[in-house]
Order: sequence, then C-alpha cells, then structure tokens
Amino acid sequence: MKWQDKIENIMNDFSIKKKLFIIYVFYVILPLILTDSIILHILYDAEKKEQEYELKNIANAVKYELEYTFEETVDGMNDIYVNANINDFLDERYEDGFEFYAARVELLHNTSIDMPGGYDISNVVIYADNDTIVNGGQFCRLSEVEDTEWYKSYVKSGRDLSFVFNYIGEADHSARSMRRLSLVRNLDYFKKEGCRKIIKVDLDYNKIARKITQMSYGNGIYVCQDDRILFSNRGHSGSQEDFHTLTGSEPVASQTSFSLYGQKLDVLIMKPQNSVFRQLHKHIPLIVFLVVANLLLPVAMFSVVNSSFSRRLRELGEAFEQVKEDRLQGIENVRGRDEIGVLMQNYNRMVSRMNDLIQHVYKNRLEKQEIELARQNAELLALHSQINPHFLFNVLESIRMQAVLQGNEGTAHMIEKLAVLERQNINWAADRVKLAEEMNFVEAYLELQKYRFGSRLRYEIDLPKACVDFYIPKLTLTTFVENACVHGMEKKASACWIYVRVYLKESLLYIEIEDTGDGMGEEAVEKMNVSMRDCTIDDIKENTHVGIVNACLRLKMITKGNVRFFLESEEGVGTFMTIAAESDYLREEA
Repeated sequence: MKWQDKIENIMNDFSIKKKLFIIYVFYVILPLILTDSIILHILYDAEKKEQEYELKNIANAVKYELEYTFEETVDGMNDIYVNANINDFLDERYEDGFEFYAARVELLHNTSIDMPGGYDISNVVIYADNDTIVNGGQFCRLSEVEDTEWYKSYVKSGRDLSFVFNYIGEADHSARSMRRLSLVRNLDYFKKEGCRKIIKVDLDYNKIARKITQMSYGNGIYVCQDDRILFSNRGHSGSQEDFHTLTGSEPVASQTSFSLYGQKLDVLIMKPQNSVFRQLHKHIPLIVFLVVANLLLPVAMFSVVNSSFSRRLRELGEAFEQVKEDRLQGIENVRGRDEIGVLMQNYNRMVSRMNDLIQHVYKNRLEKQEIELARQNAELLALHSQINPHFLFNVLESIRMQAVLQGNEGTAHMIEKLAVLERQNINWAADRVKLAEEMNFVEAYLELQKYRFGSRLRYEIDLPKACVDFYIPKLTLTTFVENACVHGMEKKASACWIYVRVYLKESLLYIEIEDTGDGMGEEAVEKMNVSMRDCTIDDIKENTHVGIVNACLRLKMITKGNVRFFLESEEGVGTFMTIAAESDYLREEA
C-alpha cells in the first residue's frame, strides 16, 4: 500500500471538522506564520540598520563638532603664525625688564594677540627660548614649561602642530585644578635664525563639554583617547577633576575612530536603552494589522466555513438516527445551495416518498388489520354475552306481547328497548353507524336504566341536524354513556343528570358526555386520560375499562389518529367527557 493510501485511510476516520482544521493549520496558519516571521525579520533588520545609521550619524556629528572647533582654533592660530611683528618681538634680546615691557606695550598696541571671541578658546600663550623675556600675560620663557606634561607630549608627537591634553592639579601649583585641552604649534613660519618659539592655545573645555552633552540623542556618548574619557554626556566631563577611565560596563553600539592633530580619538556611542524590539513600537499598527488580517480574520472565517459544513452534516446524521417507529423524520431547516444543501433537500424528498410508501403500503394495511382485529374482538365479546340470541329475541317478543295483553305498557316498552339493544349488539355486518342511529341506541339504553333507577336518573340528548349523518364506530357513544351511568349513579343516592351533546366547531366534531354522578379523584382521572390517549389493541386484553379502551381505539382507527379525548371529574360533583375528532374522517361509511 502506498503511503498516500495509508494517509488517506487515516484521514477517512477523521471528522469533517478535524479535516478542515488540518487544512487550516497546514495551508493557512503555517504559511502565515512563515510569512509574518519573514516580514517581522525584515522590519527588525531595517530597524537595526536604521539604528546603526542613526548611531553612525551621532558619532559623525560629534566628530564634526570637534573637528570644526579645532579647525576654527587653528585658523585663529594661523594669524599669529604668519605675523612678522610677533616673530621679531620674540627674537629680540632685551637689556632689562623695562625695555621688554615697553616693546610689549608697543607690540600689543599695533598687533592683537587675542583670537576672535567666537572661538571656543580660554587662553593663548606664546613661549620663546629667550631668557630676556619676562614671564607674564601672554608671553613666557620656554624653559619654564619644558618639564610639563603637555610640553613633553608635544615634543613626543614630533609634529609642528599637535593636540595635547592634561589635568593641572595641585602638584602643578596652579591657581585651581582643571582639565586642559590645547593646540600647540611651532612658530617657524619665518625661516631665519632666531630663538625657538611655540604657541599654545587652550580650548574652553567646559564649552566643548556642554556641546557634547547637548548632543545626547538619547544615547551615551564618549570621546576617548585610548581608555581615557575626554568628553561624555554621562557625567564624566567635570573640569575640576582628573580624566576618568572607561570601565567597559556599558555595551558599545557604535565606534568611530579618527585622528585629530596627532591624537587618535574614538567616539563611542553606547547601546541605547530602547532596544530594536522597543523601537518596533512605531510599527505597532502594521503588526496589529498583520495579526488581525493573518490570524483573527482567518480564524473567524474558518469557524464560519467549518460551521457551514459540520453543523448541517451533523443535522443530516441526526435525521438518519431519529427514525421514530414507522415514520422517517425530515430536516426542518434546509439551507444552502451547495452540495450539502442539495443532499439535505434530496434527503427530505426521499423521506417524503418513503413516508408515503409506508403510509399507503404498510400503515394502511396495518390499520385494516387492526380494525379487523378490533372488530373480531368486539364480536368475540358480543358472542360471550350471547346464548342462542334468536331464541332470546323470540322469548323477549313473547314476554312483550303478554305484557301488552295484560295492559302493562311500561314493561312492554322496556322489553322493546332491550330488544333494540340486543339486535344491535349482535349485528356486526357494518362497524360504522350514523350518529342518528347511534343516538337511538343511547336513548334506548338510558330508557332501560331509567326503568331501573326510576326518578334518580334524568337525561338530555342534543343532536343538531347538521351532525346526524356523520359516521362513528357502532356502540362507541353508547359505551361512554354506559360508563357515565354505571360509574356515576350507582353509588349516589340523589338524582343524577346525564347530558349527551354533539356539535360542530370549525373542522372538529365535538361529542360531550356529562353526568352529575359520584365523580373520580385526580389520580384516577389522570390514569384514565393516559389510557384513552395511548390505548392499543393489547390494552383490550386487560380487564380494566375494556369498553372505554375499545371505543377509543376504534375512534382512533377511523380518524387515523386525529381524535382527542379529555376527561374532567371531581368527586361528589360529576364527570365531563369530551371527544374532539376531525370531521373529514367521519363523513363516509366504511
């Protein structure tokens, strides 16, 4: 067996709902998860690259700011570098301090040593290897600084123009401790003999540090030389303390290295507090749309489609299972034009045809058999009470004639009524009789009972002309009247009325038998109602209320079950019996 066949056999055991779920998972959910994962990866990668680009821009902005500041300073130094008056002033040998002071005043009168105020400069000092110069102001002897850290750093760089930095503390006998960033340059523009001259320009550290701090961008920024922090926006730029050392506690997101006049500097941008995933909040609408469009909407649609399949198939399966006795049950709510809807419609057509076949071929035959059986059983009951009926009729007729000859008209009348009843009891050529004929039997029976009970029994019969030609099973109405008479009067000493009424209301023929006899309790009434409603031929074999069951069963048979029985009774008050039958079934003789 091929593997496809094995899988198919396994799938054959799954319900439609499970199969649709498998299709949904493999052909919707998994592809959507894969697609959404790729989209989220693309978004993540784009955010990461955008963040890297932004961090690189921050580093370039810091680099540009430093380079621009230093370039401005160098431009200002160039004015002094090419100034011949300053060069001659520094090369001149002075007899004493007064002569130097006078030459200095004249120089500063004609030439400005100060740089333009727009530069980030805090101090400008020119040093010369001329021992006739008096230290002070903006001019100093070079010998005074040959042992300083910044001068040694400048000499070590081997450059004419170099960037140096140091921290001037208490050991430097300075007025105050502070960080210094300086540009140092040889003043050797004029290539002639003379003393060695250099210019040192101190940049305004605090002003530059503020610029770096203001360029925070939400990220940590460090400008370092090796592991020494020159500037930072994270609290490492205090000018009154020595330079801090980079600890490496923060992860570095971007690093840009460049050279600035002999010093290799690194601009470090620390990893932002908001990760790439947190940056994705900008795309929350897109992500929500993807979730709704790719998950929630398919789930909702799957539920609707699955319900469209499984619910109707379940109803169809339940319809096949709910076969009640001898009748198939159709599907009430047939919906849809798809294959399942067509199947449900065809099922209903099949049910209709099958029920018609059952009705005409099986049920009608069964009803005929039941009627015949009931008729035979009734005849059997009648035969049990007969002992040579023709002899009995002849005897009754002889007694009646004797009563007439003797002038006893009452006795003769009763014998005549009894003969009428007996002839009807044994005449089973036809099971149905007209209501008018049946009412004659009822009246004959009540007259006989009145002869027995005397003034204790009174009756009233109401049969409209519109109802006389309806057919009912023979002796059914008489049976109900007998039940009212026997069970209603025998235990009651006072007078008792029996009413028999027949009337039409819409499509129903109503027969009412009422007595003012002894009545029954609630339990007995309920039991009697159940017995009349659910009676079968088997109930005739029982001894309790055989006549009533027989009458109810025969009424059910001729009306094809379209008859209802209602019994109401109250002890000491009386009993009220109602029979409501579809009149269309009672219009013709069987």
